[in-house]
Amino acid sequence: MTQTCPAGHESAATDYCDTCGIAMGAPAAAPPPLPADPSIDDTGKLPVTPPADGPASGDCPSCGTTNPPNALFCENCGYDFTTGSLPRPVDPAPSALDLPADLPVDPPVVAPVAENSSPPPSGTWVAEIWIDPDWYADQASTDPLPSPGVPIVTALRHSSILIGRASRSRGISPDLDLGTDTGISRRHAQLTTDGSRWFVEDLGSSNGTYVGGALGALPKTPVPPGQKVEIRPDERVYVGAWTRIVIRKAAPGEV
Repeated sequence: MTQTCPAGHESAATDYCDTCGIAMGAPAAAPPPLPADPSIDDTGKLPVTPPADGPASGDCPSCGTTNPPNALFCENCGYDFTTGSLPRPVDPAPSALDLPADLPVDPPVVAPVAENSSPPPSGTWVAEIWIDPDWYADQASTDPLPSPGVPIVTALRHSSILIGRASRSRGISPDLDLGTDTGISRRHAQLTTDGSRWFVEDLGSSNGTYVGGALGALPKTPVPPGQKVEIRPDERVYVGAWTRIVIRKAAPGEV
């Protein structure tokens, strides 16, 4: 006849267990405790932790926005589901209202108006502009001839002088504005000097630029466009329907 020892073994002996040797009449021993599980808290329950690569429920604990499962960052506030922290806020740029009242403010930079920057010619030179009836008759213009009157004397203050007619819409401001003569182009010709001599260059005008002497017939051949031609002391420049220009040194007290 077999009996069960206190350890739970079947034994035929009545005094000591055939398997473990424990006394058959000894009280049953309590089972040894199980090793501690670090994942079990004090309440004996396993804590629920979200996966390392995203939220468990999809709801951001910072702003409550629902995100896709396993998202690494909140799409709304940038909350980091892996580390459980918000991104560092970016400091906004200071506005004009945030600046101190006594902080100096640089004035806006205004570009200077472009002017004729060529150096002045040596000595005092003038352009004597006159309405020439003979040139007018030779041009056969249909415009009425203005009264010739006396010549207009203009000081030449730069070594490069533009001859033409002003146009505000096109930004053209000639140094010698001959706007009353409609036979002159907006950018008609250019006068230049080396300090002692003057040259004229036609800028592709409609009616051409002519150079002729003080005596004899009026010139018939225009100056080739883009070519500088010297104006000798006894010569004058003819442009438009009636304009004649003489370049000379200023008389004492004239300028």
